[in-house]
Amino acid sequence: MKQKLQNLQQQFEAEKASIKTAADLEAAENKYLSRKAGLLTGIMKGLKEAAKEEVAELGTLANETKNYILSGLEEIKNGLGGGTVNFDFTVPGHKPPVGHLHLATIAIREIESILKPLGFVRARHPDVEWDYYAFETLNMPGDHPARDDWETFFIDEAPIKMNLPEDSLKLVKEGRRLLTPHTSSIQVREMEKASQHRDAKSGGQGLPIRLMNISKCYRRQIDVSHVPMFHQFEGLVVDRGINITHLKGTIDYFVKKFFGEDRVIRLRPHHFQFTEPSFEVDISCGLCHGTGKIKNNAAVQGEAQSAESCRMCKEGWLELAGAGMVHPNVLKAGGIDPEKYSGFAFGWGVERCFSMKSGLNIDDLRLMYKNDLRFNEQF
Repeated sequence: MKQKLQNLQQQFEAEKASIKTAADLEAAENKYLSRKAGLLTGIMKGLKEAAKEEVAELGTLANETKNYILSGLEEIKNGLGGGTVNFDFTVPGHKPPVGHLHLATIAIREIESILKPLGFVRARHPDVEWDYYAFETLNMPGDHPARDDWETFFIDEAPIKMNLPEDSLKLVKEGRRLLTPHTSSIQVREMEKASQHRDAKSGGQGLPIRLMNISKCYRRQIDVSHVPMFHQFEGLVVDRGINITHLKGTIDYFVKKFFGEDRVIRLRPHHFQFTEPSFEVDISCGLCHGTGKIKNNAAVQGEAQSAESCRMCKEGWLELAGAGMVHPNVLKAGGIDPEKYSGFAFGWGVERCFSMKSGLNIDDLRLMYKNDLRFNEQF
C-alpha cells in the first residue's frame, strides 16, 4: 500500500503537464480525489487490511499524497485563470438582503420633519432620570399613583445623594433613580437652562422655549395598546402670552400633516398634574371617517346598504394624546415667573400615532416589536 501511494504521486506528477484546460483540471480532480471512484479513495479502502503497526504511517503518507495532489491542482488552477473555473458571468447574481428602518424610526423622522418648520428644536436627556424631575417638579406629590413601584421601573430602593452642583438652588438633595416613564421630565430641566442663561439683548430669561423631546419611555404595562418600552414625543412652548389657541393650532397643524387633511381633532377636558387646564386630544377615526358607522358592502343587490358600528372607534373618535397649559407650579420649579410667562405642552406615543395612520389600523402595538420581517417590510 505504501508503494501504491508513492506511485500515485509519481503518476500525478507525470500527468500534470497534460492539464491545459478547465475541463482537464476538473477531470484530473475527479480521477484522483473523487470520493466514490478516485484513485486515492481506492487505495485508502485497503487501509483496513493493513497491519495495525502500519496504520499510523500509512495514514500520514495518505494525507501527504492528498495534499500533494491538491497543491498541484491549485497551482494549475491559478495558472488557468485564478479560480474562475466554470464561472458564467451571464448568470444573474443573488441580491443581498436590504435592511429596513423600524416603524418607530420611520415615525420619529416624520414627526421631527413636521415640527421643525414651526421652530421646535429637538432636545435630548438621559433615559435614567431622577424622580425629582420625573415627578416632584411636575406637581406630583409623593403619594401619587404614578410614583408607585408597580407603575414605574425604579433603580434605587431608597433615596440617594443626587450629586448636584454646589450652586444648585434645589431644595431636594436626595432622590431615587428610575427609567423615565414619560418625556415630560425634560420640561423643568430645559426651563432651568433657560432661566440660567439670560438673553443680553432683551434682558429676558433665555426665553422663549420651543422644544421637542423624542425618546424612549418605560412603564410596567403590556397589552394590545401598551408595551414596557415605547417612544414618546414631547412638545413644550414657553413664552409671554401663550394660550390655548396656540396649543390647539399646533396640534391641528400636526394632525393634518401626519394623518391627512381629512382628519380633525377635538379637545376634551381632562386632568393631568402638570398642566392646567388639561385636555385629552381625540382624532376623527380614519376607518369610518368620524361617523362611527361602517357601511355593510355585503348588502343584497338592489337593497339599501346597512351600517354597523365601527370596530375601531365605536363612536367616530379615537383617543390620541394628552396636552394642556403648563401648570404654574411647574413653571416655578423651573425658575420661571408664571405671572409673566405661560406655556403649553403635549405628549404623545410615537407607536400609537403611527398605528392610527389612515389605512393602517394596527390593532396590537406589540406587533411592532416582534421583529417579524413579514410585518415590518409592509411599510
